[in-house]
Amino acid sequence: MTYWVYHERQEAMLCGQHALNNLVQANAFTPVSLAEIAGQLDQMELNYMASNNEGGVSSKDYLKRLAEGSGNVDESGNFSIEVLRSALLSRYNIELPNIRQQGLSKVEVTTMDGFICNRSSHWFAIRKINDRYWNLNSTLERPEVISHFRLAAEVEALQTSGYSVFCVVDSLPPPCTNEAMMDQGLPQYWWKEDDLIKGKTNAMTRADDPWKDVGSGRRLDGGTKSGGVGQQSKQISEMTEEEQLQMAMEASLEQATQNDAVSYPLTEEPADGVKIQFRLPDGSRAVRKFLESDFVGTIYSYVSSKSDDRNVELRAGFPPKDISSKKDETIAEAKLAGEMIHGRYA
Repeated sequence: MTYWVYHERQEAMLCGQHALNNLVQANAFTPVSLAEIAGQLDQMELNYMASNNEGGVSSKDYLKRLAEGSGNVDESGNFSIEVLRSALLSRYNIELPNIRQQGLSKVEVTTMDGFICNRSSHWFAIRKINDRYWNLNSTLERPEVISHFRLAAEVEALQTSGYSVFCVVDSLPPPCTNEAMMDQGLPQYWWKEDDLIKGKTNAMTRADDPWKDVGSGRRLDGGTKSGGVGQQSKQISEMTEEEQLQMAMEASLEQATQNDAVSYPLTEEPADGVKIQFRLPDGSRAVRKFLESDFVGTIYSYVSSKSDDRNVELRAGFPPKDISSKKDETIAEAKLAGEMIHGRYA
């Protein structure tokens, strides 16, 4: 089995975003989605101060906190630990405690799935993949392996040098072992594990992989999503079992999207409905009115229509939670009127 290691490189001051994405081995979090969480945390803090300080929104403490600006993201894009924790919890239901937290001292570090390390404004991840630990610091040119023997000493050295180390004991998403999983990340950041272990100077990334497009975007008839059977680069009979399985999975997802559109038809936008705000999967924003009696599934049909009919995942509330289980509820029952709904490609 071939393993791939996802390693986003540093852009601006977005190391917090890269650390999270490297930890979960996917391009799961964007600066926009993290900034929205930061804004929600700021508002929660202000609301708490307003309701618990004498003088409310006119109190000295409240006005001082308001004047200080965000306490969870700065102008350069550096996010707080609370933003990172909230992002992991809402997306993956994963907690990120400090490794010095009571009760964790008895847990052997070599049994943990991964770590997030922070000093000053820099964040980076260490992640177990295929029973090896990888230093996925976004300032490194490529991932660097850390042996089990060295891991405890490495974590201790980081803390001695001033780093705060946060850990994920278990339940991280599985590592990438096939082409379908690689679609969760950007191609230039996938590294072939075998090449990294052998120390090859020309280690292959997915961007270099001549097979990266094999099986992608195919229907079960062997054609591509954008064309007919004649446009395929491989006949089904020439594909491996893994490529055929990937093709079947993609066809299943496409069919699920079509089924949503049939089950929850999108009607004309009402003049006097309730407004729902959207952050669409491509990052753009939209606002649309719905009837409170419309099913939540209709919201999926709307977002899918704005996303080239691709399968989408929608989240709402704080922390944002998946709403797919509410498709057969009305918008009123699901309490989604006036909400901001975040979409991403599934």
